[in-house]
Amino acid sequence: MATSETVLPEHASTPAHRDGNVLRWLTAYTVSLVGDSVYFVALGWSAQKAAGPTEVGLVMASGALPRALLMLGGGVVADRFDPRRVILGSDTLRCLLILAVATGIALTAPALWILVTVALVFGAVDALFVPAVGALPPRITAPDQLARITGMRTLSTRLGQIAGPPIGGLAMGLGGPAAAFAVAGLLIALSLPLLLAIRIRPLVASGAEQTGPGTARQELLDGLRYIRRHRLIGPLVAVGAICEFGLTGTLNVGMVLLNAERGWGPSGYGWIVSSFSAGAAASAALLAIAGRLPRAGLMMAGTLLVGCAGAATIALVPTLWLAVVLAAVIGLNAGVFGSLDNALIQTAADPAYLGRVTSVVMLTMVGLAPLSYPLVGAAIGAWGAAPVFVGCGVFASLGVGIALASKAVRHAELPRRQPGVTV
Repeated sequence: MATSETVLPEHASTPAHRDGNVLRWLTAYTVSLVGDSVYFVALGWSAQKAAGPTEVGLVMASGALPRALLMLGGGVVADRFDPRRVILGSDTLRCLLILAVATGIALTAPALWILVTVALVFGAVDALFVPAVGALPPRITAPDQLARITGMRTLSTRLGQIAGPPIGGLAMGLGGPAAAFAVAGLLIALSLPLLLAIRIRPLVASGAEQTGPGTARQELLDGLRYIRRHRLIGPLVAVGAICEFGLTGTLNVGMVLLNAERGWGPSGYGWIVSSFSAGAAASAALLAIAGRLPRAGLMMAGTLLVGCAGAATIALVPTLWLAVVLAAVIGLNAGVFGSLDNALIQTAADPAYLGRVTSVVMLTMVGLAPLSYPLVGAAIGAWGAAPVFVGCGVFASLGVGIALASKAVRHAELPRRQPGVTV
C-alpha cells in the first residue's frame, strides 16, 4: 500500500470541525462537487442543443453505466493505493477532460457522439474517485471524529447540489456550453492544491481479515467476503440497499407523478423536494455539530422506521402544505438514518477494506436504486400513486427488521471522544 510522505500522528486530538487538515479536504471535496454539478448542467444543455429529449436522456445515462460497472474495481484501487493519490489522479483526469471538451465546443458545435464519449469517460473516472473519497477520512482524522465528518460531508454534498446548477446556468447564459464546461473544469482544478496539502496518517489495519495482496479479482472477492462475514457491516450494507431500492424511486420519480396526479404542479414539487432537502441538511448539521449520537444502532433503525412511514403516507395526505411538512420529517429522519449507517460502517471497517466497502455501498446507490425508477413509474401508471407509495414504504421498512434482528446493530455505538479532545 502506498502512503504519503507527510503523515499525521497516530492519535489526533483536534475535533474535525477545527482541524485544518480536515477542513482542507472538506473544502476540496465541496469545490469538486460544485464542479460536478456545473458539469452535469453543461452536459445536459449541450445534449439538448445537439439533439432532442431522447438523446438528452441517453447522454445523461451514459455516465451511470461505467460508474456502476467499474465501482467495485475502484474500491480495490482505493485500498491498494494511497486514496489521496487516487483522488488527485481522478480529479486531474476529470479536470483535463472537461477543459478539453470546453475547448472543443468553443471551436465547433457539440456533437452527440462527443458528449456520449465524455459522459462514459467521466463515469469511469468517477468509479475511481468515489471509493477513494470514502476511504480517505480514517487517514486524516481520529476514529471518534468520523461521525462528525460524515455530517460535514453530507452538508457539502447538499451545498454542491444547491450551488452547482445556478452557477452552471449563469455560465450557460453568459458564454454558452463552452463557458459552462470551462467553469466546471476550473472548479475541479481549484481542489487540486488543497488535496496536495492534506496530511495523512499511516494505514494501520487489524490484519485479522486481510489475506495479503493478490490479483485485483482476489482482492475484490476478499472484500466481498469481508463484508458478508462482518457482524455489523454486513447487516448495515443490506439495510442501506433495501432502503435505497424501496424509497429512492418514490422520492425521485414517484414524487413527480404524485404532484401531477394531485394537480400541485411544478411549484408543489419544488416545495416538497426543497422541504425534504432542508430536513436532510438539518440532520447532517446535527451530526456535524454533535459528533456522536447515543444508541446509534437503535436510533438508526428508529429513524428509518419513521422515514418509511412518512414515505408510505405522503401520497395519502389531502393538501400540499401537509405533504411539504411530511417531506421535511422524512428528510430529517432519512438523513439521520443515512448518516448513522454511513458513520457506523466507516468506524467499524478495517481501513484496509474501506475502499471496497465504500464501493459496495455506493453501488447500491448508483446501480441498484435506479432500477426502481421504471418499476415505480409503471406501477403508478397502472394503480395510481397512493398504493405504490404505501407498498414501497412497507418494502423499505424490511430494513428495520434486518437491523433489529442483528445483535451487532442493536448494540452498535459510535466511538466516544478521545481524552484531551475539546469541542
